[in-house]
Amino acid sequence: MGKDVIIACDFASAEETFKFLDKFTGKKPFLKIGMELFYAEGPSIIRKIKDRGHKIFLDLKLHDIPNTVKKSMAVLSSLDVDICNLHAAGASAMMKAALEGLTRPDGTRPLLIAVTQLTSTDQETMEKDILIKEPIDEVVMHYALTARNAGLDGVVCSAQEASKVHDVCGKDFLTVTPGIRFADDAKGDQKRVMTPAAAREIGADYIVVGRSITAAADPVAAYERCLAEFVG
Repeated sequence: MGKDVIIACDFASAEETFKFLDKFTGKKPFLKIGMELFYAEGPSIIRKIKDRGHKIFLDLKLHDIPNTVKKSMAVLSSLDVDICNLHAAGASAMMKAALEGLTRPDGTRPLLIAVTQLTSTDQETMEKDILIKEPIDEVVMHYALTARNAGLDGVVCSAQEASKVHDVCGKDFLTVTPGIRFADDAKGDQKRVMTPAAAREIGADYIVVGRSITAAADPVAAYERCLAEFVG
């Protein structure tokens, strides 16, 4: 997989989702399906979208004891998605168990990436609410290195951290970066944001774009603008 723009399909129903996707005549954008849509529609929504020819990043952020995560990943693997994720805070044993569960009998599996810190989390929030006193940059790099050592393919991180993740974990370790906004967009509830063009400059592999595309007056034009800025 090369650089790509992933659209966050944060819709509450299949009807809304397909109404949005029908705008992309002849195009098959890479899509992120998160908790809202998956919990509303279940696994069937994944199968229907895959049947349309889209790649899917299934963003469920698993975080539980290793055995539970292993069994859950085995179920998700059967959906034939392209990327799954979990929380790096679940630690090495959980991440290794996830890989075991995700790997099919023929040895193939979706890519597995770890969430380091949410883009809604900043230093103050981390210290006050999670009692982690180390600088957020050091925490993200430690989580990323732990994920790499556990055998994962990459991490979800803010675009500000993508370049350093590559320095610490290698160029082949994927960085998937949410919190992407056009320069003329509002930040919303994201605290660590970056434009597509800036994310390209610092070497992010994938960017996840939600409201800047899904809430745009012309979502297809916004998607094309994002591709042009990030992929070129």
